[in-house]
Amino acid sequence: MAEQFVMTRKNYDDLKKELDYLVKVKRPEIIERIAEARSHGDLSENAEYDAAREEQRSNEGKIAELEYQIKNADIREEVSDNSYVHLNSKVTVYDNDLQDTQQYVITSVTDVDVMNGKISVESPVGAALLKKRVGDTVTVLCPDGYSYTMKIIAIE
Repeated sequence: MAEQFVMTRKNYDDLKKELDYLVKVKRPEIIERIAEARSHGDLSENAEYDAAREEQRSNEGKIAELEYQIKNADIREEVSDNSYVHLNSKVTVYDNDLQDTQQYVITSVTDVDVMNGKISVESPVGAALLKKRVGDTVTVLCPDGYSYTMKIIAIE
């Protein structure tokens, strides 16, 4: 069975928009740069050609990744109920090990930005918080076997 990507309709639409840009705008631009570099002659020492081909490989890889995510999207309705943690919830927790508060936004795997506190619903922390309520203490199980607890302070 193919991997499923949990996301909201907005996440799905954003992926389709990005895919459309990569296919209809960026791909033709890269093809044009490759043709221009080819016209300069010897390809064995043509850095411009090599760079354009590398960009083409990268772009085609991103296109394939987006097509796979779109094809295997599990679109969830956006929920506005803040009585429990769900996709797009902003959750404030107290981490017992760090003795500090942390704030996370629970996002789809396609919208993760760890540096800005956006974590996947499928990550250890996201999965532990899902469907929990303010006051609940959750245990986060890490892939390496380590576990720690956090208490939910607020849900927005």
